Amino acid sequence: MPKKISKIGVLTSGGDAPGMNAAIRAVVRTGIYFGMEVYGVMRGYAGLLEGDIFKMESKSVANIIQRGGTMLKTARCKEFFTKEGRQQGYENLKKHGIEGLIVIGGDGSFRGAQIFSSEYDIACIGLPGTIDKDIAGTDFTIGFDTAVNTAVEAIDKVRDTADSHDRLFIIEVMGRDSGYIALHSGIATGAENILIPEKKTDVEEVIRAMKEKHRRKKLVNIIVVAEGDEFGANELSTLIRENIPNQEVRVCILGHIQRGGSPTCLDRLIASRMGYSAVECLLEGRYNVFVGIQNNRMHYIPLDKAVKKKQSVSDEWMKIVKILSS
Repeated sequence: MPKKISKIGVLTSGGDAPGMNAAIRAVVRTGIYFGMEVYGVMRGYAGLLEGDIFKMESKSVANIIQRGGTMLKTARCKEFFTKEGRQQGYENLKKHGIEGLIVIGGDGSFRGAQIFSSEYDIACIGLPGTIDKDIAGTDFTIGFDTAVNTAVEAIDKVRDTADSHDRLFIIEVMGRDSGYIALHSGIATGAENILIPEKKTDVEEVIRAMKEKHRRKKLVNIIVVAEGDEFGANELSTLIRENIPNQEVRVCILGHIQRGGSPTCLDRLIASRMGYSAVECLLEGRYNVFVGIQNNRMHYIPLDKAVKKKQSVSDEWMKIVKILSS
């Protein structure tokens, strides 16, 4: 690895997440402060292969900290996971003299960075940008807090309609492999049940609970389902209609609304802190790690340890859900 890095690149890869712009801003301005040249790579690894790379100045990141999405755009790039693709990406970086690369994305993006850095003399640093909070080794990921707050706001509005019509609403939130958005938003909105991939769904118990609430004339109910749960929102609604014919059931799938919007204060803060720390890593000669936060302290985890982790959810959380929804 190079002893002293003077030129760095930054890209965003995979799914977009609110706060990515704050992280880009922090990387650019921290790099410039320490005398580095900073280059933006458009559309993630796809732009790296195409050579869509441009020099950034402090003014390049003016007025973006409050914006959702990513100014550098993002894409998924299968070609980067081929030897030939990575060779092309390396050659494009060397044309600009870039020695370090900061990758903002999820575990797939980190895997690409780890392979890339092991083959070529490019120091890579990862920043966890994913709304799912499914990266092992960090208490926070960029975008999670905003996504949860977006879900909470939407569920609160749905409950107003549920209350007006005495309906059961099944609301599906994002989380293909992780139920944290469902868990946090469900508890915060008083959901009667929360279904997540980390816990096996006892659908008969869900129906029993709904029957009991129907018997007690508790007709306004909210069930929050993570998209990765074994029972999707539509399948669950069919089962409930079959077993409780008199219960009005509606399904609401929040979808990509959870990805967008202005990032919360927390997401802006952790993205800024992580972006600063990423540049600091390169200055200190700490390479091929991703930056995480544990117990409010910065942690640096090797990229080859950055795996998508289906973390265990405490039974206490599910007990809280059951007690508070009774």
